[in-house]
Amino acid sequence: PDAGGATQQVSPTTKLGKMVRLLQRTKGATLDDLEKATGWQRHSVRGAISGALRGKHGLKIDVEDEPNRGRIYRIKPSSKVGGAR
Repeated sequence: PDAGGATQQVSPTTKLGKMVRLLQRTKGATLDDLEKATGWQRHSVRGAISGALRGKHGLKIDVEDEPNRGRIYRIKPSSKVGGAR
């Protein structure tokens, strides 16, 4: 483990990588989108956002409510995603 708090890379071929791709879209992703992409339940998706993406990988994720789609999650454009080349 890295004690310096540096972010770790997200492999694009993993379920977290799929989540990152969805969260990077301009329109973002709903929990339903993320559930379908990963096959995980809602609580697991929320845990991955909070623990793995925000915590371990240091990504900044915005959450907003849209009238037609509900709660939308997006990676802030200023966040650097590990593994992107």
